[in-house]
Amino acid sequence: MKKFVDNGPMLNAYPDSCGGTLGDIVTMLEKDEFKDTFSSFYILPSIYNTDLDRGFSVIDYGINKELGSKEDLDRLRALGIDLKLDFILNHASVLSPQFQDLLKNGEKSKYADFFINWNKFWEGCGEMTEEGYIQPDQKYIKDMFFRKPGLPILMVRMPDGKEIPYWNTFYQEVQYRRPDAQDIIAAVEDYKEKHGTAKAAEDVQGGGRLQYMTAERIAKSVCDGLDEGKTPEEIEFGKYEEYKEAVLEFLANGRKYLGQMDLNIKSDLVWEHYENTLKTLSGYGAAIVRLDAFAYAPKEPGKKNFLNEPDTWDVLEKVKKIADKNNLRLLPEIHDSYGAGIYEKVADKGYMTYDFFLPGLLIYAMEKKSGDVLARWAKEIVDKNIRVVNMLGCHDGIPVLDLKGFISDEEIEKLIEVIVGRGGLVKNLHGQKNMYYQVNSTYYSALGADDKKMLFARAVQMFMPGKPQVWYLDLFAGKNDYEAVERAGAGGHKEINRTNLSNEDVANMMKQPVVEKQLELLRLRNTNPAFGFDSKLTMEQDGSVLKFIWEKDGNRVALKADFATYDYEIEQ
Repeated sequence: MKKFVDNGPMLNAYPDSCGGTLGDIVTMLEKDEFKDTFSSFYILPSIYNTDLDRGFSVIDYGINKELGSKEDLDRLRALGIDLKLDFILNHASVLSPQFQDLLKNGEKSKYADFFINWNKFWEGCGEMTEEGYIQPDQKYIKDMFFRKPGLPILMVRMPDGKEIPYWNTFYQEVQYRRPDAQDIIAAVEDYKEKHGTAKAAEDVQGGGRLQYMTAERIAKSVCDGLDEGKTPEEIEFGKYEEYKEAVLEFLANGRKYLGQMDLNIKSDLVWEHYENTLKTLSGYGAAIVRLDAFAYAPKEPGKKNFLNEPDTWDVLEKVKKIADKNNLRLLPEIHDSYGAGIYEKVADKGYMTYDFFLPGLLIYAMEKKSGDVLARWAKEIVDKNIRVVNMLGCHDGIPVLDLKGFISDEEIEKLIEVIVGRGGLVKNLHGQKNMYYQVNSTYYSALGADDKKMLFARAVQMFMPGKPQVWYLDLFAGKNDYEAVERAGAGGHKEINRTNLSNEDVANMMKQPVVEKQLELLRLRNTNPAFGFDSKLTMEQDGSVLKFIWEKDGNRVALKADFATYDYEIEQ
């Protein structure tokens, strides 16, 4: 096993990002050009058995056989590369064994309390609606944080026909089977048998079977409505209104779901699931486990239900005990403004945290031609002993909401204008003005697709405190992919920075000087003994030049970075 510095660079990619499979990426890392460049690899969660959100809707934590294998993980170990893997604490896929058991067995399922029954949660805190869910009183939800418009619920049909709302913070999709004439005829007959001879189920021709052409026209009307995005209830039946209830029941009984259902952390079975998951990830070779959406997991009526305190820290402490047993280090993932100080709270609790400030601050500093803000931020990390994972680009985008409180709102607006002016896409939270979350762009494009700026930015990242995480597309100087955004349709803005590269693409891109020189920087960062979480970092400023000096056990390495010219010099 190779030994690198304890905070060496970490590659970040989907298992199919380079070549199509994890095996292709490992083969890439085995090449001489990549020798000693990475000590870790953050493989995004499509390495698991997943269905949506490019991996963040986990069915189970088994390896996705189409994209990877245990052998691939063993080959990474042989290179001295450990893993960072995702554990999705807040939710599981509708297709998970637990939710499927609930759909099959209803309230008799052993997993009835594994997910959050909305009505049980809010019992006594609101009024029951005609649709069958409790609308909480305003006093209970006035401070609640919502990730999407409307209440975060998915109405789920139980085997006995009951409609039960379950808590669903993130994505959901309800799918209906497109009926043909025979389905409509059978639906009407079934309805008649179940409900007697009510008019809604009777044929206009004296109570006989529904005629084929009538059924055909009803089927077409229903399919057209569903294809237009209407719910079954919104479909106009016109002169066939008497069959509507029969058809709606047929559609409801056959509907399918996709989505991410929130887990009930008060259930012992959920904690058993947590135990099994972390044991599995440790077995894969994980050293760091990223806790995705952890801040949404603790929920109580009347609270914000995002980073509830002290509940969130209590949950994290319980998870940490499980992680410690499995030799795993936790990396809680949370976005919030600098001014909120959550990054510091996470660090004070003894966890690594993400440096979501560096990506925006570095572009800001380069535009200002001054390293002042970076020096200030690096000094805070060092002085407060905050252990971070930093990055330039990533699978989401360039965070900007996080900068509120570190630089002014006006400066944030200007920064957004710069990145958008270079082709980035802005995503707002719920369309609210001044609630910017991130700008979607490759980092290379955000720097104006300028090789010199890309190398300068990478050099500065390598000398900032923390463990550097490197998005594969930025390593290869990838540009914004607008065709991918268009192919993805609504909500596909993130695809701008997720282009899958073929083996041929990788081979060609590796010939570029901007790639070769980044690999040299990564090798230096991974192998020079002056770097480390416990190393001494000092900084010196002289006009536009910011100098980083790392020292440990008699070893020294320094970077002189000129923010006016984007020239840099490394001293060893």
